[in-house]
Amino acid sequence: MSSQVSLGLADFSTCELSDALIKVGLPHGGHIPDIHMYSPHSGASDVRICGPAYTVQMVLASDKQSPRPAAHFVDTASEGSVIVINAPPEVKNAVWGGLMTAGAKARGAVGVVISGRCRDLAEHRNAGFPVFARGQSTLGQSPFTRPSAVNVPLTIRPRFSSEAFSDTFKSVLVEPGDYVVADEDGVVCVPAGLVDEVVKLAAKGREVDARCMTDIVAGSSVQEAFKKHRGKL
Repeated sequence: MSSQVSLGLADFSTCELSDALIKVGLPHGGHIPDIHMYSPHSGASDVRICGPAYTVQMVLASDKQSPRPAAHFVDTASEGSVIVINAPPEVKNAVWGGLMTAGAKARGAVGVVISGRCRDLAEHRNAGFPVFARGQSTLGQSPFTRPSAVNVPLTIRPRFSSEAFSDTFKSVLVEPGDYVVADEDGVVCVPAGLVDEVVKLAAKGREVDARCMTDIVAGSSVQEAFKKHRGKL
């Protein structure tokens, strides 16, 4: 079932999926902002990952209260999954490195999405393993952060330089088993219960955009094409 779902969603770009998620009522369109492709290489247009989320929550190493997983989180990642890591805000160390990529690839994970930083870029790229992250660092996890829980809901908050803009984009909830799609445009989370509806809306949106493109290339104005095919200016 999950492989069939992945194939359906993977046919669409993250932009098409966000448009569909806006139409079903998600104000953020499923978009997890400010995360970029670092491997195989930045902006690889032929790379798209899609799979159920295997979630990992990181905490500060100084946190003595949060639980500790019995096994390393990479060792328990499931085949076909996208590993999604949520690091504490504004930490400067990486929470993903080359050895983790080797382990994840060996277990059949299809990529990693990090609300945080990565390192060892050459190792990820040499392995051909997709890594999406907010940034990079030379620093590893110790002594800064540690994993706390796996397969738990993650609330991924956008990063803002000013509190004045803190309410302009809502946090994205990623539940274990939600579908995560990432490509050169960014990262989108599709709630598992909305997959069928999102695929139908994305297919319809693609057809409408194709008709707009045909008219615009033929000389129509963008405004005319939008009004004719989208029903709005």
